[in-house]
Amino acid sequence: MLCLSFSTVQAAEKEINVGFIYVSPIGDAGWSYAHDLARRELDGMEGVKTSYVEAVAEGPDSERVMLNMARKGYDVIFATSFGYMDPMLKVAKQFPNAKFMHCSGFKTADNMGNYFGRMYQARYLSGMVAGGMTRSKTIGYVAAFPIPEVIRGINAFTLGVQAVNPEATVRVVWTKTWYDPATEKEAAKSLLDVGADVIAQHQDSPGPQEAAQEKGVYSIGYNTDMSTFAPKSHLTAPIWNWAPFYRNVIEQVRNGSWKAESVWPGIETGIVDLAPFSAMVPKELQDRVMAARADIVAGSNRIFVGPIKDQKGAVRIAAGVVAPDQDLLGMTWFVQGVVGTTE
Repeated sequence: MLCLSFSTVQAAEKEINVGFIYVSPIGDAGWSYAHDLARRELDGMEGVKTSYVEAVAEGPDSERVMLNMARKGYDVIFATSFGYMDPMLKVAKQFPNAKFMHCSGFKTADNMGNYFGRMYQARYLSGMVAGGMTRSKTIGYVAAFPIPEVIRGINAFTLGVQAVNPEATVRVVWTKTWYDPATEKEAAKSLLDVGADVIAQHQDSPGPQEAAQEKGVYSIGYNTDMSTFAPKSHLTAPIWNWAPFYRNVIEQVRNGSWKAESVWPGIETGIVDLAPFSAMVPKELQDRVMAARADIVAGSNRIFVGPIKDQKGAVRIAAGVVAPDQDLLGMTWFVQGVVGTTE
């Protein structure tokens, strides 16, 4: 009995080793930075030790990093970019005793789950801000890669724009980057050159925000509050707060309740939200956006509710129909009002 009791105490006190893999530097002020803020909070939990590897390219490099962590006995590994999905699935099958979590993907295994947040809800709200602030009725959107996550966000943003300014359009330029400040800034400039007076983005760097400020127009950030980079331009931003989610996962691992599943929490959890409004946003518009936020939390505004047409005018979501999650997760088409291609 003494030996059993001692073993039980040892198991309870076993340190949980947690690894994070980032696609960009944690100094990006964006996506990886937001995840790393949460990782630092985990380090404050008793019995939890974390580490990370930053600027890991998607593909073979990420597989190598995951293998290294798994071989070192990490208990939980978080991979935080879409392109890490297949490499993680491969590694997870080789290490059945470890827990693997992939951010933004859709594949699972017995010991691999995936997670994301309903960022499209915050995108919609930021679109309302952009629609209320544009004067040219042309809004620029610097986009990363044409994957469902990004396309869904652009569509939700555009629906938000149209909710307050039906005549406005959203022009999309693809950079095929997650973090390349120079390229992303140049893409924003190309949108400014065709008359955009609000710039939004789906990348990690504040480059588009800086381009907007230099031109004297407005901007919508992403990932974190980027207002310090463009204080004269930045209106708000859809932002991430990953700490509650990561703490919950670690507690589940600790108490043995963790299971591989797909998790997609919404704005009501605080994992996605809006950054504080700039004083440049009129109080009336702020109030309207916050009322819409309350409707989303209450479930009375599901955003992707028909009738919704695509760019060619075809009805993609019928009147009164709420698009199911499966369709949102696989979205590959643009709504009416978006100027650009999904390629």
